[in-house]
Amino acid sequence: MAPPRDIDEVLTTTRAVRRRLDLTRSVDPELVRECMELALQAPTGGNDQGWHFVVVTDADTRRAIADIFRRGALDYAQRERPTRPRLRERSEDDRAARRRVMSSSGHLFEHLDAVPVHVIPCVEGRSDGAPLADQATMFGSILPAVWSFMLAARSRGLGTAWTTVHLEHETEMAALLGIPIDAVTQVALVPLAHTIGGEFSPAERRPVDDVIHHDHW
Repeated sequence: MAPPRDIDEVLTTTRAVRRRLDLTRSVDPELVRECMELALQAPTGGNDQGWHFVVVTDADTRRAIADIFRRGALDYAQRERPTRPRLRERSEDDRAARRRVMSSSGHLFEHLDAVPVHVIPCVEGRSDGAPLADQATMFGSILPAVWSFMLAARSRGLGTAWTTVHLEHETEMAALLGIPIDAVTQVALVPLAHTIGGEFSPAERRPVDDVIHHDHW
């Protein structure tokens, strides 16, 4: 099946792809470049354009990245994190969806080293301990570009997923890839590959009336 071209279809079918990443097929570097060129049209705070993307295809480096990712995932799962207040109880459907996500995440955990392309988006600066507005400005200067990259990938028959657990060991990843840790913040690890099958459906989501607030909460 041909990849989608209609913008609404791309927006409603860009899924976090884990199980359906094709681990047997390489990705043309020109395709990655096309997606990146589109990503760089995204808005960025103050038009600073302080974004950087480390694109890794070398097999040995991917294996080393996967090792850091796996250790980060285990550390993330085991450490105590603050409890977030919830405004609603999870339904059985919510819990079932969560189980599916955990299962597919486990598949990626096992096979990340075989994914042909790893993309590590970064942004210039550090916001450790900074006021919320400063943090929002920094992350808001890279996240739109990453999402544009993922949408562009979807429109070309490629699958992606947003992962962050390697950030438990950001310093180690920086050393592996030569990222200047004092001046640059990593924000994610995005595995990239052709998809197994091209058909994806819109996900089950909460009704828009449950989340939109007019004039006040």
